[in-house]
Amino acid sequence: MSLDSSTAPADSPRAASAGRSLDAGANEIRELESVAPAGGALPARAYLHSDAPRKVLNGTWKFRLHGGARLAPADGWQHGENLSGFGDLPVPSSWPMHGHGAPWYTNVQYPFAVEPPHVPDLNPIGDHVVEFDAGPEFFPRAVLRFDGIESAGTVWLNGTRLGTTRGSRLAHEFDVTDVLVPGRNTLAVRVAQFSAASYLEDQDMWWLPGIFRDVTLQARPDNGIDDVFVHAGYHHLTGEGTLKVEATRAGEAIDAVVRLPELELELAAGTEQVIPAVHPWSAELPRLYEATVSTAGETANLRIGFRTITIEDAQFKVNGQRILLRGVNRHEHDPRLGRAVPHEVMERELRLMKQHNINAIRTSHYPPHPDFLALADQLGFYVMLECDLETHGFESAGWKQNPSDDPQWEPALLDRMRRTVERDKNHASVIMWSLGNESGTGRNLAAMSRWTKHRDPSRPIHYEGDWSSPYVDVYSRMYADHAETALIGQGIEPALDDPGLDARRRAMPFVLCEYVHAMGAGPGGMSEYQELFDRYPRLMGGFVWEWLEHGITRTDDDGREYFAYGGDFGEELHDGNFVTDGLVDADRKPRPGLLDFKKVIEPLAITVAADWTSFTVASKFDFADTSALRFRYAVEADGGTLDGGPVEVPPLAPRSESTVALPAGLAALAGDATAVLTVRAELAEETAWAAAGHELAWGQALLNPPEAARVRATEAVAEAGTGELLLGPAAFSRATGALTRLGGLPVDDLRLVLWRAPTDNDHGVDWWGDPEAPTLAQRWVAAGLNRLHSRLIGISAVPDAEGGEALEIRTRVGIADKQYAVFVDYTWTSGGGRLGLHTRLRPDGEWTDRGRDVPWARIGLELVLAAEARQVDWFGQGPHQAYPDTGQGARKGWHSLPVADMAVDYVRPQESGARAAVHSATLQLDGGNLAVSGKPFALTVRPYSQVALDAANHQPDLVPDGRTYVYLDHVQRGVGTGACGPGVLEAYLVPPREVEFTLALEVKA
Repeated sequence: MSLDSSTAPADSPRAASAGRSLDAGANEIRELESVAPAGGALPARAYLHSDAPRKVLNGTWKFRLHGGARLAPADGWQHGENLSGFGDLPVPSSWPMHGHGAPWYTNVQYPFAVEPPHVPDLNPIGDHVVEFDAGPEFFPRAVLRFDGIESAGTVWLNGTRLGTTRGSRLAHEFDVTDVLVPGRNTLAVRVAQFSAASYLEDQDMWWLPGIFRDVTLQARPDNGIDDVFVHAGYHHLTGEGTLKVEATRAGEAIDAVVRLPELELELAAGTEQVIPAVHPWSAELPRLYEATVSTAGETANLRIGFRTITIEDAQFKVNGQRILLRGVNRHEHDPRLGRAVPHEVMERELRLMKQHNINAIRTSHYPPHPDFLALADQLGFYVMLECDLETHGFESAGWKQNPSDDPQWEPALLDRMRRTVERDKNHASVIMWSLGNESGTGRNLAAMSRWTKHRDPSRPIHYEGDWSSPYVDVYSRMYADHAETALIGQGIEPALDDPGLDARRRAMPFVLCEYVHAMGAGPGGMSEYQELFDRYPRLMGGFVWEWLEHGITRTDDDGREYFAYGGDFGEELHDGNFVTDGLVDADRKPRPGLLDFKKVIEPLAITVAADWTSFTVASKFDFADTSALRFRYAVEADGGTLDGGPVEVPPLAPRSESTVALPAGLAALAGDATAVLTVRAELAEETAWAAAGHELAWGQALLNPPEAARVRATEAVAEAGTGELLLGPAAFSRATGALTRLGGLPVDDLRLVLWRAPTDNDHGVDWWGDPEAPTLAQRWVAAGLNRLHSRLIGISAVPDAEGGEALEIRTRVGIADKQYAVFVDYTWTSGGGRLGLHTRLRPDGEWTDRGRDVPWARIGLELVLAAEARQVDWFGQGPHQAYPDTGQGARKGWHSLPVADMAVDYVRPQESGARAAVHSATLQLDGGNLAVSGKPFALTVRPYSQVALDAANHQPDLVPDGRTYVYLDHVQRGVGTGACGPGVLEAYLVPPREVEFTLALEVKA
């Protein structure tokens, strides 16, 4: 007797049994496993603000959770009866964030068996109930709107089943005209975490079920407006605007009046009007016109931006001008609420993007909250709006059964694209429609493209997954390296096999829909990409992956908050901390990568003359001049600011350049002292996204750089009865040559370092070359870079030309089980209370391991002081960290930070906190202050060791051990973007080589 014959495929062995089904959940499971679009929902339409009454049903609902469809009872709960087992839950919400079940993170992998369209038995089901009052304004006709339910909802009103939702990030409306009653009503929604629709929603993020966006009741008045489609173009040569507004009801055109008061314009819906002169909309100048569309029964309010998008000569143009996308990929996530992002948080993050010169957003990988696009229109962003589609988990089986190419899924995919386009079609900020992400190739994607082009021919189509680009308008790739991007920019990339497709693609502009993967320390290589974007007009820029880390807030036993990631919730299958990649952390706190990105994409390039007599401003604006900006300069030295003030800069036209004189005699202010001149461009007045004085761009020039450290050797080496060798303020072990004391500071170690606690990028897999090859982090450990041991060759005191003696300590630094090593000679001198240290390093043997060259992470010294440092003051780049291929936003100058703030609190602890181009630094310690100077070096200071850093999984794992670990690096390896992208560029690699460097140390009271 079959227990589940109702859901068995026709060719299943179980299907042969004709027994009586005893599966009480068969009907509900069958519905969850349907590949059809939503049932009972109204046709998709634009998200409109009108004067029709509406009631927001957000708030506290009743909620209960079941383990699966077979465990979910039908006990009258849809009528609001028998709610004794229900608790309270806020709506909107993701229920795992409120103690019901747990979050689950996967990137590519599905968290269930891949057997489309079937769903697992372990499928959390959440029942939601709320009661509300409906006044007379909602009669005779009303609709109930859901803006987001993950993943599948079934909706009842007053016990009457209205239908289902499919497409978690898509809006669904239900006609409740014959079901809504005056007074008290009961709304019930059953939500399944997994459904057949989940196969279409394998985006790289947490699986977080729930009603996570707004629920509203909306009156639909007689003679009302169901839908509006605005067509507003701009002719860049004549300055004319064109406007046509379509108004429909039940899919049919209706008579309506369109008014734009500012233009003194009134026209009938459905007619096209040429407007002699309008101000166009762009991300730089987001000019909007208030408009209304009115019938006898309803008035809809719109904000219209006039702009035209064209592709000409393989260039992407807005209003006739080639633009560059300085963009980010944006997910919706809150570390405490999950997918339910409060409006004020969304608004704050968009302002933060604007403040960091970001002008474009890809809505990865689904339409955002509908309010997002209104803010993008207002603040000024170019938006690539992406459909709620990703089937990445089919890749591991060679895309077998992929819904993108399976005819039975075509209605569902078309419905998703239709709901995407219809909701947001009236927003000027939307400049491209994207069919989805990482869904392979296939007929259904082509069908989505055809429908979209027919519905809205004004916007290009994007999809990255098919590199032959047969049904799109822009050529898109993710993580193409610099060399390939340069070839594409020149139009000389390798040809496609099909000449017709090849010619078609070469006529397209090129976008990096994902690049410079911002995970952990980094990303590196941004400047080199931007230089290519500026050089080749075919390149239209790109979108950093990604904007926001998806950490989830947890609290340890000591009450300290930290961010959790995949695997922290007991998931059977997960992708670890890959969910925590972004330019800001989950609380929207900028990472150093965002500060660098702001500099890389700044809209003005300011170059200060070396003699401080002038500076050059090169505008990278496409539409705006510089009349909204003011310019200021400041001269700073070690003692503080010497001079500063405004500089008059005549308004500079877009894409033009000007040289501006600085006040005379600025260099004389510094005399012979080291000084820095900074010129800043800032907002002259407050805007919608920043206060007056907000900085957009800056440039610097250094005058009288410090000379490299040199200590005159005036002292001799002395032997102490304690078995020590003394040289000035330093003591050394006569047995080992180890430095044991600096003045009154005890020293636990001073040794060569060639390794670093790996970054997320160091753990990256070479997906484009050999994905089976060991990662860089694994190669370092296998090569033994993390376990160097020194063997003393000899200690000697030799005469120095200055009249004193130098202490020479010659060592060989080797690795157990390895024949290669490094000869390291330390030469110490002392004079005037200062110590000089000259380090010479020479590789010994062939640095290969298992047939692979062994790259080094750094060449430097680790100084371990048996005392705690409180603060670090330095002259060099700062205040934030910088590595050889990062740190573009770090400035030359005098900086100071507590030791606790030197490292970056990345979600997974890793190498961080290096300050680059340091000339001098002072550590304030218990027992004295240590000053270090030298030819510019990299400085890192931590209260815990590299070993502890490498072993930590979360920030609370890092506990100061009472010592101070100081890293003085002659050279460091870059960080790249290898976590998911190109590795480190050749210029920033550290192959084994011979080097020499000198430092000076001094202990002060």
